[in-house]
Amino acid sequence: MHDLTEDQLAIAATTRAFAREHLAPNAVAWDQAKHFPVDVLRKAADVGLAGVYVREESGGSGLTRADGVLVFEALATGCPSIAAYLSIHNMVAWMIDRYGDDAQRARWLPGLSAMATPASYCLTEPGAGSDAAALTTRARRDGDHWVLDGVKQFISGAGASRVYLVMARTGGPGAGGVSAFVVERDDAGVSFGPDEKKMGWNAQPTRQVRLDGVRLPADRLLGAEGEGFRIAMNGLNGGRLGIAACSLGGAQDALERATRYLADREAFGARLLHAQALQFRLADMATELEAARSLLWRAASALDRGDPRAPELCAMAKRHATDTGFEVANQALQLHGGYGYLAEYGIEKIVRDLRVHQILEGTNEIMRVIVARGLTGAA
Repeated sequence: MHDLTEDQLAIAATTRAFAREHLAPNAVAWDQAKHFPVDVLRKAADVGLAGVYVREESGGSGLTRADGVLVFEALATGCPSIAAYLSIHNMVAWMIDRYGDDAQRARWLPGLSAMATPASYCLTEPGAGSDAAALTTRARRDGDHWVLDGVKQFISGAGASRVYLVMARTGGPGAGGVSAFVVERDDAGVSFGPDEKKMGWNAQPTRQVRLDGVRLPADRLLGAEGEGFRIAMNGLNGGRLGIAACSLGGAQDALERATRYLADREAFGARLLHAQALQFRLADMATELEAARSLLWRAASALDRGDPRAPELCAMAKRHATDTGFEVANQALQLHGGYGYLAEYGIEKIVRDLRVHQILEGTNEIMRVIVARGLTGAA
């Protein structure tokens, strides 16, 4: 691993300052009100955070994955829920930039990069989660058009987002029969389920996306017919890095909060921070975060280089960072005692937000499957 460049240090510092000013002061209120702050997302776009990986000529920031993990860790120190939505939005923007033709890039990327058109990623279905290749949403040809029917489940930003990257079956069973389509919120036949009541991530909506005879012109197909599953998986390599970074950012904030709390709190005649047992707890938390961060940076660099082991390293980093992030946040809550259980201290929200990171963008069990395949050569 190499040291961060001056540009990367500046990116991290600027993004953390944005999180401190625009996210952190409002995070608990947004969580309690279940408010999705689109106006703040547009402020993030103003400083280049809505087209992180989009090439500059298409209106994006043109950053690398190694840059991006710094961005999303810094954002998550202010609010993991909003940082995670931005990670998903940026995954969609990258996929359109990477796999779209010139006309598609010109049509969607300026709005995506400006957050004029927030985006959602639609792979999971009610009956196809970890077994994503078993998806049943159908896209059938009708002359020069495609007609989509099906339901997508657990879609972050659904209803508020204006652009939906939808994986649908155009051919036979399995991964080879899946294609990718760009669907817009105002397309006839698009509707949404009720906003799900969730443990965390309350500052962004999660709803079903329902497709009932959605008729799309041929130019809504992203990439070639039958390429959708490969496009989806390549998008998720980067998405896993983003969600891992969000876990580290949330946990880093929790660790810093716990350190401040122990410095202020007295018990048995001394400040808690002076107790060596608690110092050791903090030291272990910091060490585990740093180890996870190092693996994440290595995986991001591998993806940037096109290393053939990058998908495996991304899976390792996602599994390790999301497990570590949740555990560190949970320990930070414990160090706050009863106050950690109160909403106003902000710790219990971090714990609730980080729990889902072990499930989405591929469960941590599926991350183990990917790593094991790399070890054993199994298909």
